[in-house]
Amino acid sequence: MEVLISCSSFSKRLALLLFLAILVQISDSRTHHHTFVVRSSSYTRLCSTKKILTVNGKFPGPTLKANRGDKLIVKFRNEAQYNLTLHWHGVRQARNPWSDGAEYVNQCPIMPGKNFTYKIELRDEEGTVWWHAHSGWARATLHGMIIILPKKGASYPFPKPYAEVPILLGEWWKKNVMDIPGNANKTGGEPILSDAYTINGQPGDFYPCSKQDTFRLKVKAGKTYLLRVVNADMEENLFFAIAQHKLTLVGTDGFYTKPFLTHYIMITPGQSMDLLMTANQPPNHLYYLAASPYSSAFGSGFDASKTTAILHYQNSSHDPLLPSLFPYNYTRASTEFSRRLRSLATKQHPIEVPRDVDTHLLITVSVNLINCTGSIPCTGPFGKRFSASLNNISFVPPRVDVLQAYYYGTEGVFGRDFPENPPERFDYTGDNLPENLLTPEFGTKALVLKYNASVEMVLQGTNILASDNHPMHLHGYGFYVVGWGFGNFDPGKARVGYNLVDPPQETTVGIPNNGWVAIRFRADNPGVWYMHCHLERHQSWGMGVVVVVKDGATPQTKILPPPPHVAKC
Repeated sequence: MEVLISCSSFSKRLALLLFLAILVQISDSRTHHHTFVVRSSSYTRLCSTKKILTVNGKFPGPTLKANRGDKLIVKFRNEAQYNLTLHWHGVRQARNPWSDGAEYVNQCPIMPGKNFTYKIELRDEEGTVWWHAHSGWARATLHGMIIILPKKGASYPFPKPYAEVPILLGEWWKKNVMDIPGNANKTGGEPILSDAYTINGQPGDFYPCSKQDTFRLKVKAGKTYLLRVVNADMEENLFFAIAQHKLTLVGTDGFYTKPFLTHYIMITPGQSMDLLMTANQPPNHLYYLAASPYSSAFGSGFDASKTTAILHYQNSSHDPLLPSLFPYNYTRASTEFSRRLRSLATKQHPIEVPRDVDTHLLITVSVNLINCTGSIPCTGPFGKRFSASLNNISFVPPRVDVLQAYYYGTEGVFGRDFPENPPERFDYTGDNLPENLLTPEFGTKALVLKYNASVEMVLQGTNILASDNHPMHLHGYGFYVVGWGFGNFDPGKARVGYNLVDPPQETTVGIPNNGWVAIRFRADNPGVWYMHCHLERHQSWGMGVVVVVKDGATPQTKILPPPPHVAKC
């Protein structure tokens, strides 16, 4: 009898302790409320002033900061003259595609004068991610950083830095960026090139009328700084370095990595990286932070300039020293950096790489051409119009958003027959490919995955028109980059070399020029998600696909119901 009473008493105490632990966890999380008002504001760069879209009048936009486990409530009001949405890049948005923000995929755009409330739950991410507009070229100026600190009571898996510094890499056009896609569509050619790259919104010393406003980073000798770097560029991969200062990479896309020392990084549009830098150089010098393009597509236009900021110690006086960056087409430097990425993979930060795959996907990534419809030749190659595709399907945005159509069972909005393999097998990275491969099909087709499927997706670059380092972003997921290589994917040879122990976890990955990348993930986040190239011209040409992950069997594995304020098209 005493044993029974004792067991009963122990069970009650254990239940009480568990309940208290849950209460503590809940009380430790916070809900942060923000208001984003988008309107046109005047900004001066490169000797001229123009109106740009801003959030709360700021460029770059506001930085959001929270702890892992917190929630963000962002009340968005559109006081601009354009339809707009906002995307929370790198945030999983568990079961909540309603707040993911991809225009005509997750929601109808928010029209001028209208409001929308985004709810963002930071469950899995820790580190640096970002937010940006997901409507045409609006993200050129509508973007900002999201800093996700460890849970309260937890610490970084590296020594605490003396200070943290946001570094947003971007581009600037003298012309109105909102007119760029429409003008390019009229001609069928490439969009106009940017007039400058920027660091934290400033072009830097090497551009006209810019030197006085160059971003300056003041440091103390001997102190270590955490640089949170985001590539918010519209069109270019970038090399980034700091003169005579080494960098230690400790995170990518909101996930920790095994630290490694490097003189530079190569960061694609959409990616974020966390870097430790110790101020250990002679303090009498100034040192440039610099970024320059990595552009591997043969014949493609790009802005060949260089943006700079200045690192200075308390008594710096000499002229700034410039870091050694690489030629624009130096693929070896890009791959030498990327191949060193590894997940931290510790007890405190575990990873779960799918090993038994039940869904194999091979998706070709291509730049295409189509015939002009008018009598005047287009300005693309051979007088044709640029297009782009995945598995030869060029994505066509619907007139209503795919998520609502899927959730409510509306027919005729999208198809569910996106091919799991290329419709036609060919020498994907070969030279002088047949001309019939140039022209894609067009449609609004979704790739449909079963809930909890163990997925391997191979993204295969092609040389149909010109190969490129395509930065592919998958909404709603952090995937594992288990392998990559040049040439055509050979499953027998490639899988032998997969890293299934500590592959990097990312939300945006660059496909090597004329190569392939293999990613794995478990389809455990039901919803409607968008996968696309983060080079804006490629996305606008159709290099994207909707990914539908079906509901699971329990209420906890189904899409959340829609909020009451869903926008209408």
